Amino acid sequence: MFSKSFRVKSNTVIKGSDRRKLKADIATAFPSLSVEDLSELVPNKEELNVVKIYAHKGDAVTLYVLHKTPVLFELEKCLYPTVYTLWRYPHVLPTFTTWPPVLQKLAGGADLMLPGVVVPLSGIPEVKKGDCCAVKVVSNRAPMAVGTATMSSAEMRSLGMKGRGVSVLHTYMDSLWAFGDKSGPPSIPDVDTEGVEATYEEEEEEDDDEATEGGEEEPCPNRVPDAPCPGIQELSLADREEGEHGKEEGEDPEDLRSPQEQMDALLLQCFLQALKSKVKKSELPLLTSSFLRIHMFSCCPSGKQLDIKKSSYKKLSKFLQCMQQQHSLVRVKELSKGVESIVEVDWKNPELRSFRTPKDPGIEEASVEVGRAEGEKPYHPPEITTLYSVSSRLEPLFQDAKKRKGTVLQPAEVRAIITDYVKRNELVDENNKNYVIINPILCDCLLEKSEYQEVEALKWDDLFSRTLYKMQHCHQLVFPGQPPIVKKGHIEPIDISVASRGSNKKVTMIKNLEVYGLDPMAVSVALQHRVQASSALNPVPGSKDRVLVQIQGNQVQQVCKLLLGWQIWKPLSCTVLIPALDLTGVYVHNF
Repeated sequence: MFSKSFRVKSNTVIKGSDRRKLKADIATAFPSLSVEDLSELVPNKEELNVVKIYAHKGDAVTLYVLHKTPVLFELEKCLYPTVYTLWRYPHVLPTFTTWPPVLQKLAGGADLMLPGVVVPLSGIPEVKKGDCCAVKVVSNRAPMAVGTATMSSAEMRSLGMKGRGVSVLHTYMDSLWAFGDKSGPPSIPDVDTEGVEATYEEEEEEDDDEATEGGEEEPCPNRVPDAPCPGIQELSLADREEGEHGKEEGEDPEDLRSPQEQMDALLLQCFLQALKSKVKKSELPLLTSSFLRIHMFSCCPSGKQLDIKKSSYKKLSKFLQCMQQQHSLVRVKELSKGVESIVEVDWKNPELRSFRTPKDPGIEEASVEVGRAEGEKPYHPPEITTLYSVSSRLEPLFQDAKKRKGTVLQPAEVRAIITDYVKRNELVDENNKNYVIINPILCDCLLEKSEYQEVEALKWDDLFSRTLYKMQHCHQLVFPGQPPIVKKGHIEPIDISVASRGSNKKVTMIKNLEVYGLDPMAVSVALQHRVQASSALNPVPGSKDRVLVQIQGNQVQQVCKLLLGWQIWKPLSCTVLIPALDLTGVYVHNF
């Protein structure tokens, strides 16, 4: 299922009620897990994300991600553990054993066939048809694949261990594994298959001896390495070499610290940088929430994400209280009930004065790169040109220029054709050359019925404007390095609107991003990093290939700033007024 890359639909933080329901479902599906195991798998206070994806065959799958690592996935209302979870709890599922070379086939999308199953002395595990089960390799108890049994254990034995045994859903080294931290499997000794492994190695040695005696040594693809599966030893060695190389080049020692300590250091760095380079004395008093959203987030280095919940402080108020009491950097006061503000900053504080601003450009520039795959070209806005198509009513007027109905022309071409037609037919008024005399063809093409007896001449500008008005509007998009795209009608603007959800919650919705070659997923991720709010992608009603980006809160200002940074300014269409943002050339309506 995950042999090829999948598409992410949405990524949201799980609610408290859904967290409790998930824990109950896990306890029902995997009764061998203890209460402590459940608390580790679904912690009460740590952030757990619900990621909805579409597999490459169109299957809708829900992932549960903890610390950026998928721990469970749900398919057709059934829960399955990932290999990351099985490495921590290998006893959760009944497990079949196979040879290491088979794992490569499983990772490529194949199912586990029964002739490839290694039967230990204790026999194959007892399963029923459709039961969730795991697959491991000889000599290692760490499961390498997850799937469902295609038949019961009794049927497997009755068929002489022939046919398809396990329908594989997820394996080590597939795209779901790559969605996590990409760690390798642990080495857990397997007592049940020790004898089998020794027998297999003896057979391989005999084969090697025979190959040597024959004078030609052929590579044996079925050799059992010391590592649990092919490539793991090489992968670990490569990682080790890469790590040593990174250290030689001066890798940051912060990797040796715990994630919480790293987040504390990042929080302090952004705080000091915001005070030193962002906050001005005229802005005080400054809301603590605004200080975090506007100043601290913009100081976060590229490639990192500032998340207070992952720090030891957990809340902004506790962090600021520490900065006030232990460092005497700021003074925080509650100016109104429940709303805290920074009222004073000690600019002469030695710690603040000695702080040096890092050279990293920060998240403001990095957010533009969010969602861009490695090696993918940066986004460049298209050139948009207004064109006009010859309509059936105006066809007689363009007949001399050999322009038939449906011919697409630029405004300059239309002007040249009309000018040539007027001069060729000597329609310029001799008394006043600013006027053009109306002949029967111009009368039928440009005048309304009520004007037939009244209008005898038109000004040049009026003549051109009427001609363009009677033609069908088109537009042309030219993306760098691509052929021009011509479409009928006016180009649709990027629509940004705010809607209410529930009692007092608001969401910002963005449509028509695809028209300008923008990837909705990239925009969603960039906004998510910029405003630190959950976002989702939903299909636009009535459209097959359009996606609606939805993000929590009124984020119109941030959306406009992001698109303006991408040089998308002409096609913006907002449904609210933005007085604090200069949107020269942006059309604002319905406010």
